[in-house]
Amino acid sequence: MTLAKPVLVTGATGYVGGRLVPALLTAGYPVRVMARDAGRLGQRPWLDRVDVVEADVLRPDTLRPALKGVRAAYYLIHSMRAGEAFHERDQQAALDFGAAAREAGVERIIYLGGLGDPDSDLSQHLRSRQETGAMLARAGVPVTEFRAAIIVGAGSLSFELIRDLTERLPAMVCPRWVYTRVQPIAIDDVLAYLVASLDTPASVGKVIEIGGTDVTTYGGMMLGYAEARRLRRWLVPVPVLTPRLSSYWVHLVTPIPSDIAAPLIEGLRNEVIVRLPSAAEFFPNIRPVSYQSALHAALANLERGEIDTTWMDALASSQADRPALMLASREGMILERRQTRVKATPDAVYATLSSLGGERGWLTYNWAWRLRGALDRLVGGVGLRRGRRHPHDLRPGDALDFWRVEIAEPDRLLRLRAEMKVPGRAWLQFEVEPGSPASLTQTALFAPRGLFGLLYWYGLYPLHALIFSSLIEAIRSEAEASER
Repeated sequence: MTLAKPVLVTGATGYVGGRLVPALLTAGYPVRVMARDAGRLGQRPWLDRVDVVEADVLRPDTLRPALKGVRAAYYLIHSMRAGEAFHERDQQAALDFGAAAREAGVERIIYLGGLGDPDSDLSQHLRSRQETGAMLARAGVPVTEFRAAIIVGAGSLSFELIRDLTERLPAMVCPRWVYTRVQPIAIDDVLAYLVASLDTPASVGKVIEIGGTDVTTYGGMMLGYAEARRLRRWLVPVPVLTPRLSSYWVHLVTPIPSDIAAPLIEGLRNEVIVRLPSAAEFFPNIRPVSYQSALHAALANLERGEIDTTWMDALASSQADRPALMLASREGMILERRQTRVKATPDAVYATLSSLGGERGWLTYNWAWRLRGALDRLVGGVGLRRGRRHPHDLRPGDALDFWRVEIAEPDRLLRLRAEMKVPGRAWLQFEVEPGSPASLTQTALFAPRGLFGLLYWYGLYPLHALIFSSLIEAIRSEAEASER
């Protein structure tokens, strides 16, 4: 049902919020998006279909324009980093948001919090998530509070912790929290509940626990992931390993910083399973899937190279402009991104991109490209012998040396999938944005398979850094020369 008044989504730069917006649009709801910095929404494909307003829950005076004329508001904000002040900051932000929503005449707030028995000894982080829901309701606006455990989807913080540990460690020393019971839920099921609640009056003012069909343990999730990826993994239990030591260990072997890992791991000691059956009563048409089904859906997105939202997006919202070089890991992929300005039209830039490879070569370090192709042939790969169909034209599905064209959108986007032999999956992507001057972003993406995949990437990183930094500069020079 389409609402005359818009629905407000906060936390749209985050993992769930960034996926909720298109789900609401598909369901026919007009959407307003609230962000601290609208520029951080980047080139989201839904951006031209929503109303964007800049506001910050930590600055109450900015909330009035964001909430004006809104019928319902999704509150998807919480602190991710550790620190003594995060609890007080979250509570105050929720109080101010609830008060601003009441003044604006908002009919209801929908909040996504964390599972856990409130009568048990919850970690400070889980306790804060639940108290945030109470603070939102204190001003009098009815709140629908969903509580979930691990959300299974490529890019979810908790799931990426499971994923990274399993991919990178053939054998893992397991503290007690690895054997805590948990009820994971697929991201698609979470979105289904959030959207359906708008047209479910019975859910107003209720706390609703949601989860998938399986109750397992964190160790069980790791072994299930290993089985799906055909990896052999061993879990070695130890009697003690404190959350603080665990957070340093996670910091060393995954992309998750220790100050984010610490409160997350402290919460893993709490059993997080659904105790109340209200979700099935209020939403009988939503039937959550099993952990394995959710896992295979997440891995299918990774196999297709589809990068949507991730827990790191929200952290980036407090950063300055993107640097010329960024090396990061998200959704299980390693990203090496470079950006430059080009004094040429997007048409000229794309024309240079679409003529790479084949007899013309790769503009720079051609000897290195040829050597990589020869090595690939030695191990049974395709090498560089395939060349390309046409010297200037590219279309999806074309072979391009040892790449395959996945996306070719003239003047905007070119994505190549590697078909050489590598311990994982790799892509090379170019994005062109109009402007004066135009912007060119070059991203190498690698989804490593196991520990050997990581060793492969970082072992070749110095050579890759040299070649890829030279490549983007050569493309810039070529495009500017053709423009002249």
